[in-house]
Amino acid sequence: MTKFLSTRGGLDRRRFLESGGKTAIGAAAAAGSLPLFNINHAWSQDVTYTGEVFDAGGAVFRLAEWGGFWEELQRKLLLDQFEQDFNCKIEYDTSWPWFPKFVAGGPENPAYDATNWNLPEMFKTAGAGDYFLSQDEIKANVPNAADMWPFTFDNGVGVTWAFGRYCYVYREDLVDPAPASFNDFWEDRFAGQRATYITSNTLFMAFFMTANAVFGTDQYDMEAGLQAMREAMPMKISDFTGNMQTLAARGEILIGVQVDGEVYMNINDGIPVAPMLWEEMKPILTQTQTISRYSEPMQKKLAYALLDRRLSPEFMAQFDEEFQLRPTNSKVVVPESLAAKGVENTADAIEGLWIPDWNWWLENEDEIVETVNEIFAG
Repeated sequence: MTKFLSTRGGLDRRRFLESGGKTAIGAAAAAGSLPLFNINHAWSQDVTYTGEVFDAGGAVFRLAEWGGFWEELQRKLLLDQFEQDFNCKIEYDTSWPWFPKFVAGGPENPAYDATNWNLPEMFKTAGAGDYFLSQDEIKANVPNAADMWPFTFDNGVGVTWAFGRYCYVYREDLVDPAPASFNDFWEDRFAGQRATYITSNTLFMAFFMTANAVFGTDQYDMEAGLQAMREAMPMKISDFTGNMQTLAARGEILIGVQVDGEVYMNINDGIPVAPMLWEEMKPILTQTQTISRYSEPMQKKLAYALLDRRLSPEFMAQFDEEFQLRPTNSKVVVPESLAAKGVENTADAIEGLWIPDWNWWLENEDEIVETVNEIFAG
């Protein structure tokens, strides 16, 4: 599986001090290379967490995450009880994107204490400065992290707590035979009745990089992906997954790019659709959380506690039941509604899951987007 190393250059304060860094800090400060206020600022204090409930004294905790039904469910299953247990107030911001807000304040004045991400924007933010705690720091302070599948940390920046498999959604009642491979999307029978997403949607980005690999030499073969987009036209272009659900439900498309959880929700509503999981490359759409390095100590401790609850088997099972996503804690018992569709939470089930090279995407995004938008415009 592709693994990423963090592009951030920040110090892990605990490890630095344990290795004798106090002397080095003093020398660096004396030399004028390190501002003295950094040494005694509140966020420079070590914060530890071992799973206990504590009184936060009414502290305000800033959380960035998705809105709508997602927020309603987070509050119902997690956040309302968390506020009561820890005596804190959660300021929940749904006004995505997060990147501009982080860079506006800089690392030492973070926009949020904890943030839920799509990976491209998370990598973009991580590459812009020392914004986030390292995965090692999180593992040391979030007890439930010990039970996570290893791929949870393959992104190198945050902690993935839910995911879905990329797939095609197709109309089971109108498509015979069913699609059996990634390539089948391009068959003549689907001309004008297939769909993907606008170029700013993560699902398009993963679709494009998978096409690079399937039709070219590897995920970096941009020309192969661009040619694949040309050959797929005409296509319907959706802006988000909910709209793709609607297109499939109305029979306006026969096949479209989707994440499997969205298809399972359609099936639960009685719509005659089915997923065809991409076994080529096996990319995944993830929900990944970070903790801001320079949040105040109380907020940082709350962030550890909140993530620990989010990584718990109890929360994941309930959340995945509602959103039909897949768990990342190895101890989760898959809800029956997912198990009935063949979803398993085993080592074999996660073997070979692939996270595309999002740093490569960001480096080439402008060229890809400009060219693909021209193709989509016809």
